[in-house]
Amino acid sequence: MNAASVTPSDLTITPRDRRFVDKVRPARWWNGGDPVATALYNALSATFPKGEAFFVESVRDFRHDAPPKLSDEIKAFTTQEVIHSREHAAFNRAALDAGYRLQSLEDRVEWRLGLVRNRPPIASLAATMALEHFTAILAHELLADPRHLADAEPEAAALWRWHATEEIEHKGVAYDTWLHATRQWPRGKRWKVKAKVMMLVTRNFLVDRTRGALELLRQDGITGPRAWARLVWFMWVRPGMMRKIFSAWAAFFLPGFHPWNEDDRHLIRDYEAGEDSAFGSAKKVRRAA
Repeated sequence: MNAASVTPSDLTITPRDRRFVDKVRPARWWNGGDPVATALYNALSATFPKGEAFFVESVRDFRHDAPPKLSDEIKAFTTQEVIHSREHAAFNRAALDAGYRLQSLEDRVEWRLGLVRNRPPIASLAATMALEHFTAILAHELLADPRHLADAEPEAAALWRWHATEEIEHKGVAYDTWLHATRQWPRGKRWKVKAKVMMLVTRNFLVDRTRGALELLRQDGITGPRAWARLVWFMWVRPGMMRKIFSAWAAFFLPGFHPWNEDDRHLIRDYEAGEDSAFGSAKKVRRAA
């Protein structure tokens, strides 16, 4: 590569084969009884089964000549993403059971992905590289600030925290695959392409997730300026996740950027410590029963 990967040499990408909402089905407004918070997270979840399958395809296309370490990371990335797709498919079925109709959101995702699939494989990899950075910084914010899911139903919150943890863990895989695939490109060309792709991905992400959330709010009878005002406030003001990730998003455009320039594995360790504690508490409850 003529651009350096800074992925930690001791990083281990560990697929955690967990199951969540098949145990306890979330209520209609599972996120703190708030239709707006629920709508945005449901709109995100509606993208994951098809979107993460696309990520897997895009990265695996370049595994054949990848260095051994990167090849192993691609394999682990693939396993994690397949499990994410399975669990969000189950989560989406729970939303359907709660009365939401997700077909228009899923059709929008399929349409977007179809546009990229009609281009050379490097275009799919570039889109994946940009989207993986987007999901990683959202995941970081979700875990760094417990208030985002503080009032969510426990099983749904557990799903989102687990997903966020693994997004951080594999956040460098698509980027390192991109560096390897474009290793013969001049630095200027690589930067121009990745910057253009990130701007396009950002526009589409914001437009489509806003559109999807508004559609779900419409299904709850919340429409017009009221729906827009409540959604914009939630996304950009309080809790304002979109506002809070801006600096991490902007870092993507800096010379020498790499997702692991910020080593946030402490969030993974905190998650795992919390999971161990919760598991121990559950065993004590079962023994007492």
